[in-house]
Order: sequence, then C-alpha cells, then structure tokens
Amino acid sequence: MLRQSFAAVLLASGTLSAVSPALAGMEGARALVAHRAVYDLKLKDVSDRSGIEGMFGRMVYEFTGSACSGFTTNFRFVTKIDTGEEMRLTDQQTTTFENAASRQFRFDTKSFTDEKLDKQVTGEANDQPDGMKVALAKPDQREVDLTPAQFPTEHMLEVIENARSGKRFFEARIFDGSEDGDQSLMTSTVVGPQQMPQPDDADAKSAGEFAAKPFWPVTMAYFNEDTKTDALPVYRMSFKLYDNGITRDLTMDYGDFVLSGTLSKLELLGKDAAAENCH
Repeated sequence: MLRQSFAAVLLASGTLSAVSPALAGMEGARALVAHRAVYDLKLKDVSDRSGIEGMFGRMVYEFTGSACSGFTTNFRFVTKIDTGEEMRLTDQQTTTFENAASRQFRFDTKSFTDEKLDKQVTGEANDQPDGMKVALAKPDQREVDLTPAQFPTEHMLEVIENARSGKRFFEARIFDGSEDGDQSLMTSTVVGPQQMPQPDDADAKSAGEFAAKPFWPVTMAYFNEDTKTDALPVYRMSFKLYDNGITRDLTMDYGDFVLSGTLSKLELLGKDAAAENCH
C-alpha cells in the first residue's frame, strides 16, 4: 500500500547523476537520521464506490544504518476497515535493505488479512547502467529485467537535495519492491518553499527536538510506467519533510479513499548516518 519511497519519502533523478551515484549517495546520506516514527492513521475522505464506511490504524517506520554499511527500513502498516457489514484487519510488514555503493536492494513484504497471510513478496534487485536485474524468490522464483531506476533512500536523498537547491518539480523512475516486486513506477515530485511551523501546527509538537525546525511541504504522485502523461496517478502522498529525512503530517491518497497520518511518537536511534566513516 504505502510506497517505500516514503521510506525511505519517508522516502527522485537528475541532481545526483552529475557525480558518481555511489559517492553522491554516501555524501548526501550522512545527513539522514536513524529513527523510529509512529503515525496514527484515520480516514480523511472516501468515495461511495470504495465500500468503506470507516477506517483507522497505525503505521510504524524504522530507518537505521549508514552510508557505508547500507540502510535498513522496517515498516508496518496496520488498519481496521469497516465495510458496513464487517470489520477487516489488514497488516502489511515490509523490510528492505539498500546499499548505495553496490547498487543493491533487498525486499521482503508480508501482507495479512485478519491475521492470515495473504501474500509474501521477497527478492533482490541490482541496478547497473545497462539495466536493473530483479531476482524474485517469493511467491514464485523468477527474474525480471527493468529499466534503471532509483531505490527509495536514493530517491529521498534527491528530494532533499532538490529542496535545498530550490528545484520545485522533478520526475524520476523508482523501484521499491512493492506490489509484485516486478515493476518500477514513474514519480513526479513537487516541493514547496521551506517553511517554519505555525503556532497551531499540532503535529509539530510530536517531532521532539525538531518541533521548531523548518521543513518543506512535499507532494509525490506515482504512475504506472506504461501510462500516458495525462493519466491519473495510482497513488499520491504529501508530507512535511525535514532535511534529515524525518517526515510528518502525512496524507495518503489511494483514489477511492484518503488517509491522514499524524506523528504520535518520534524516537532517535543512536548513531545517525553521519556517524560512520567509510574506508
């Protein structure tokens, strides 16, 4: 459901391509902070055709690692859905590992409904100038060749770099292992001017030491790569982004329904991305 670029968007192309991708990724990644963020979710808007009468949940996003050793993301997205006839519990659990230097990305996603496993997608991707190779282990063993694309943390780093340089709109191809793990998506990102939190910004209070820090408002739209430029996105999200990769005040638009995510807890996890020197 939630794209892993939040991940990382929690966690796009062009700015980093002027230098070695590995070097650019390592230098930019030193600003990222290892952290665990908890978001309370509630239904913001819903269409009649969705079949949803109520929805709420919680999302936990944990980001650790370094530019040298790679980044690990643990992500859990739990919702309770009221269809008017029954309550349904959904639970998505994702773990990814991204190594900027070797251009490797591993992913494992388990999707549960009412505590029963519906689907598991496991695999790894290797991105090189001549193309991306994806080796899937679950649900079926197979290999897929894709056009080169960015991984989630790399994508987040470009969002931050473009925000700092004042570039307000850009596009990128991203691979995050979501859905069936066999395709990339095109993204368009809009970054607003940096802002300071307002006195009535309740979400800022949960950001701890970053509560009074400036942020950028960011909106990302995701498109199937074979759709036309005027097609509707398959998914859209907006959030407030700090220059260390922490995000808050989320809006996730799935088309038939929209969820809001309020930061309820933020915990810094020891060493940040700058703490390790690469040799």
